[in-house]
Amino acid sequence: MTNTDIDSTIVKAVEKYAKPLSGDLQDYDEIIRAAKNRKIVLIGEASHGTKEFYKARAEITERLISENHFDAVAVEADWPDAYRINRYVSLQSDDENADQALSDFERFPTWMWRNEEVENFVHWLYEYNHEFRHPEANKKDMKWPVGFYGLDLYSLNSSIHRVIEYLDKVDPMEGRRARMRYGCLYHFMDNPEAYGKATQTELADNCEADIVRQLVTLRENAYAYLKLNGFTAEDEYFCAQQNAALVKNAEEYYRSLYRGHQNSWNLRDKHMFETLEDLREHLSNRLGREARIVVWAHNSHIGNAGATEMRDRGEFNIGQLMKEYYLEESLLIGFSTCRGTVTAAPNWDEPEEFKKINDPWPGSYEEIFHHVGHKNFMIDLREQNEATDLLREPRLQRAIGVVYRPESERQSHYFLSCLPQQFDFLIHYDETHAVKPLKTNLYPHKGEMDETYPSGL
Repeated sequence: MTNTDIDSTIVKAVEKYAKPLSGDLQDYDEIIRAAKNRKIVLIGEASHGTKEFYKARAEITERLISENHFDAVAVEADWPDAYRINRYVSLQSDDENADQALSDFERFPTWMWRNEEVENFVHWLYEYNHEFRHPEANKKDMKWPVGFYGLDLYSLNSSIHRVIEYLDKVDPMEGRRARMRYGCLYHFMDNPEAYGKATQTELADNCEADIVRQLVTLRENAYAYLKLNGFTAEDEYFCAQQNAALVKNAEEYYRSLYRGHQNSWNLRDKHMFETLEDLREHLSNRLGREARIVVWAHNSHIGNAGATEMRDRGEFNIGQLMKEYYLEESLLIGFSTCRGTVTAAPNWDEPEEFKKINDPWPGSYEEIFHHVGHKNFMIDLREQNEATDLLREPRLQRAIGVVYRPESERQSHYFLSCLPQQFDFLIHYDETHAVKPLKTNLYPHKGEMDETYPSGL
């Protein structure tokens, strides 16, 4: 550990107001109470490859579902990949186990979702839903299954195919039109870089118009499709509509990257927020009440960007939008770690490694927390006390994505933040361990970028 002059005042204040973690489920009692009347609880992670973050996030979510009756989990993953899990946990698929249900995660970074902790949670969710759908269950106790959904936008090609597959079943003529509208993108599936050049031409503008038209047409025909196929098919229609929206937003996202625009981050988080809004509306209509959703994503997405240096770059994220639109109805939970190991790649699209985490940067929040007497603790940042007052001074905070470059730690993995304005709760572990990936065959999809591209977060 780097030897620096740490202000003992802030260390003692945090130690006084932080709650030490004992390792049992009662550690999260304060969060469960705070979430009682919230509609959306966002749970982060300080890396995409830390076992403790995934495990705690799953444990908190299990309690939110079983005790506070949350209705769905929405994660930083692509819609079609996550929807296979949704079908499995909703008892609507032929997958025999959680490992099979996770098998659509074939692109870098596969370990982000294909890991032991996520597999355990998916199995738990399947068993939980099965209990309430069992034929012997009392009818008054039966309810809609808790779902699992994706919020991200990298599955351009997969989502195109899902839209066409749906239309082929409900409206074959419209399915043929969809093939024509999406045809402009097929020319670039083997060579996405060529689309970058096309974005400077009228061809790309025409392509964008066709993609938007497909989404509008799908929405205009909603009543007819549902009437033809029965209103029990609402989920199937909603899934197709979300895939069509994803294609539209993914094309815009890729276009912004190729044209060198700085708003690609905002486009991505805006898409995730809009998908979350659409999902809440869909589930609320189905349930006959306001749906409640747990969100899993990196700290950099669910912590309020307005409290970080992202604001100075003109960037926003889901957490900031939550504070703007759901101030009293959302709860933001962040994580941090000091040392240990992490599953990450040294560079983009390279195999994952178990990498040692550097000691915290001098003056960072992580270095302060290392000196707190409780090695693992949780702190309620909503409280007005000496600890939260002292933590309001902007400090460096670490963020490790799917790529970890310890040799350029400061430049690659730290940003300034004001912690009490960024999160409602923070859970800190002094030492953490690399998440264990499931055995996976990496399979790149034509026309699609890897998840979390280009930032790795």
